[in-house]
Amino acid sequence: MINAADTAWILTATALVLLMTLPALALFYGGLVQAKNILSVLVQCAAVAAICSVLWFAVGYSLSYSGDGDWLGDGAAIFLNGMGRDTVRAGTHIPESVFVMFQMTFAVITPALIIGAYVERIRFAAVLLISALWMLIVYAPVAHWVWGGGWLAKMGVMDFAGGIVVHVTAGVSALVIAWMIQPRHEFPHGIRPPHAPWMVMVGASLLWVGWFGFNAGSALSSGADAGMAMLATHLSAASATLVWMAIEWIKFGKPSLVGAVTGTIAGLATITPAAGIAGPLGAVLLGAAASCICYLGVWLVKRVMGVDDALDVLGVHGVGGALGTLALPLVALIGSGTGHLNHVPLQQFTVQAIGVVSVALFSAIATYLITRLADMLVGLRVDLEHETLGLDFATHGESGYHMNR
Repeated sequence: MINAADTAWILTATALVLLMTLPALALFYGGLVQAKNILSVLVQCAAVAAICSVLWFAVGYSLSYSGDGDWLGDGAAIFLNGMGRDTVRAGTHIPESVFVMFQMTFAVITPALIIGAYVERIRFAAVLLISALWMLIVYAPVAHWVWGGGWLAKMGVMDFAGGIVVHVTAGVSALVIAWMIQPRHEFPHGIRPPHAPWMVMVGASLLWVGWFGFNAGSALSSGADAGMAMLATHLSAASATLVWMAIEWIKFGKPSLVGAVTGTIAGLATITPAAGIAGPLGAVLLGAAASCICYLGVWLVKRVMGVDDALDVLGVHGVGGALGTLALPLVALIGSGTGHLNHVPLQQFTVQAIGVVSVALFSAIATYLITRLADMLVGLRVDLEHETLGLDFATHGESGYHMNR
């Protein structure tokens, strides 16, 4: 039976998750780059959303959610074959069309997150090719492993809304692509600050709101689990925002706007896998830990590893998603309002670690091969002249700003 309340909530959550890519992530990333590259980021987000949506309809959904194989879905749902207007998604009380659309928004935002690693220096054709292949070769199998009844699900891995499926895959893949494409020519000492911090804040605010659909929507119902997931999500984001501000205040004497909202995103990414099990106290503590660990992660990637992950996809999303996934058994023991584990805490931690490590390795290897193929077919990097001129005009023939002189 289709439940009207559940369906209405997931329809709303679907719109909120799509909001996270367009316009939220586009504005968040667009404000962080130089003014001469803002349009390139916006069109990359829009194009990735479009191409991954069509691929999800064609084969992505079938590879992720049809069949019960250990490694990959079967072809039963290619082109959404067999899905009627009134078909109910198994295990839920919502139409399968709504489930398809909700999960499509996850398949859209995950490759879009990776855009932050290679901004200001990549060929547009490479963006399209890498994103399309990555969604089919990396995202779809991992979604099946964890959410579609695959081998990690059978092992008992818990990932409520995408700590592994979204954030670990995107973060690790971002590091690989950033390493392969090489740093921007000003990196590390000549990189200019974000050209529009206000835009970063607007994008982050929309992400914060959209994340309620991301996490609370993953309950696939409008009941108690959705309510607690929303509360945990908000508290983690708030806690992480304050802690990141405090770190900058102590270290530099001034808390920055960009730093504060970076903390927000770290808290949101970290609570994502645990939103279905954390209570309020666990969420606050996990958010605080997220800022500390993700701040360290950003520093290690850029200053120690020397990789120009331009907008800190691994440091914030990858590290945050892994932290939340591994800490999930612990937050289940903290405070009231917590959910239930699939195993005793120590065994659950072992299972969670297997999930993180195996997906990280798979993502790294597959992304390396995809990126090498894209480099051979269309080339990865624009030339120095176009990088200096800016991708807005060099690639798209437009400018984000027209100043009167």
